[in-house]
Amino acid sequence: MNTMLLSESQIKSLVSMRDVIEIVDKTFVDLGQGKTLNPTKLNLNLGDSEPTNLPYKASLNAMPAYIAWQDMAGLKWAGGWGKGRREIGRPFINALILLVHPNYGDFLAVMDGAWITNMRTGAQTAVILRYLLKEKKNITVGLYGAGVQGRTQTMALTSIFNVEKLYVYDPVPAAAAKFKDDMKGLVQGEIVVVDRPEAAAKADAVITVTPATQAFLKGEWLEKGTVYFAMGSYQECDDQAILGADKLICDHVGQCLHRGNLKSLAERGQITAESVYCTVGELAAGLKDPGDAAGQKLLVVPIGMGCLDVAVAGIAYRKAFSMGLGDSFSFDC
Repeated sequence: MNTMLLSESQIKSLVSMRDVIEIVDKTFVDLGQGKTLNPTKLNLNLGDSEPTNLPYKASLNAMPAYIAWQDMAGLKWAGGWGKGRREIGRPFINALILLVHPNYGDFLAVMDGAWITNMRTGAQTAVILRYLLKEKKNITVGLYGAGVQGRTQTMALTSIFNVEKLYVYDPVPAAAAKFKDDMKGLVQGEIVVVDRPEAAAKADAVITVTPATQAFLKGEWLEKGTVYFAMGSYQECDDQAILGADKLICDHVGQCLHRGNLKSLAERGQITAESVYCTVGELAAGLKDPGDAAGQKLLVVPIGMGCLDVAVAGIAYRKAFSMGLGDSFSFDC
């Protein structure tokens, strides 16, 4: 049995952001209907947090999933390296995705997973926001983080919404300036680089996609009518931003309580599974409706689910197979 090998450049030629948005949306619905399977991710701590004393400032997640609407199974093995990779000028995130036939057990493909990770992270925000803002097309956005994921957030949001104003804050001013120059052709309205973090918080959607390990976004900055996406691997916002939300929406409750923005409050018992109004799957499947976002502070914590990555990888594999693309290797020879 030959296993297909796909590089990042090959995947880019097969799947667009609009494709990823559609795939993410279908997978959220399938998950909400109880068909797609997404176990809690398993984390290997290589020194990114206590109590592990390893020096690598890294961690890896094993993220298996079964995608019912594709009849595809797979695993993403992904991590972030806060020391070694940065020292040699490589991106923070690195990942591989493996696909397996759910019936025969054949390993169908091995492919780069970093690009898919970044694209689906952007797509999930846009898809969730479309459910929450319903028919609203014109929006303002406050974006914290001008890196790769800040770019994919912008790519996805501008694919669905007319972004009238995008406020961007990054602690490195040069990064924010480069972001503005790089993304000005995508954003329908104006990109405003701000030098104070509070200046980016007055928007319809506020998004933190940063590697920050200290809370910097304050709940007092957020107003009614704001949907706040807390997407970092650590706590980027203060407790008030979480406890002051009218409704809390998570992609995967178990994962969100054990890592990222909710972890500290969950450990202190101030946030529990009962604090979560609904999952994104329930929202997408029409099982829960949080109501009009205009009069509420909504908090969304999408910590990241392997099913989205495996679903995008599944479509890339099938397109590559039909077009005769990709290399192959026989592991069983």
